[in-house]
Amino acid sequence: PDGTVVTSEQSGLNQAISKALNREVTLAATDQGHVAGVQSSVPASWTATAEEYWPDIEGLDYRDTVTDFALPKGTFFDCATVHLLTTATLNRLRDFYPQGRFEVQRFRPNIVVELASAEKGFMENAWIGHTLVLGEVVRLHITGLCPRCVMTTLPQGDLPRDPGILRTAAQHNQANVGVYAAVVRGGTIRRGDPVRLE
Repeated sequence: PDGTVVTSEQSGLNQAISKALNREVTLAATDQGHVAGVQSSVPASWTATAEEYWPDIEGLDYRDTVTDFALPKGTFFDCATVHLLTTATLNRLRDFYPQGRFEVQRFRPNIVVELASAEKGFMENAWIGHTLVLGEVVRLHITGLCPRCVMTTLPQGDLPRDPGILRTAAQHNQANVGVYAAVVRGGTIRRGDPVRLE
């Protein structure tokens, strides 16, 4: 939180992370695991849960509570290996809440798809179950909606704290911003690569 950079080789790492998180945590080295085509430093048999705080915002399924969910086995991903977001979704959210700063970094997607002619709407919601082809090689299977949490409201760099960000997503798209995807065929993608839905 204070900008301190640490590495796994650093002595006192567990104490530093525990202090920053205000709870005891341990970063442990393990044998390499392999899960669904993703190389991981976590053994495939390892299972963990994460907890998520839901603020008291109308439109959320859970309000002012903490929920737990299982992480995909053998990984450190919350729900999927890829989070994809379209500019159409950001444009639509800006229409609903013009004073909010719906910047990409609030949502931390792996991939942003820029749609033609400043389209507005939650376009990627309709992509679930389909395959997205990026460039000539990369293929992603769109697996589900990406529900957002309080992290999107926190200050980051010059972005201020803004509960209206999550409130707007909750009121207009059940708190979803973007979609999750699984890698069907990996490869290199570059800014400006064509994208098509199959």
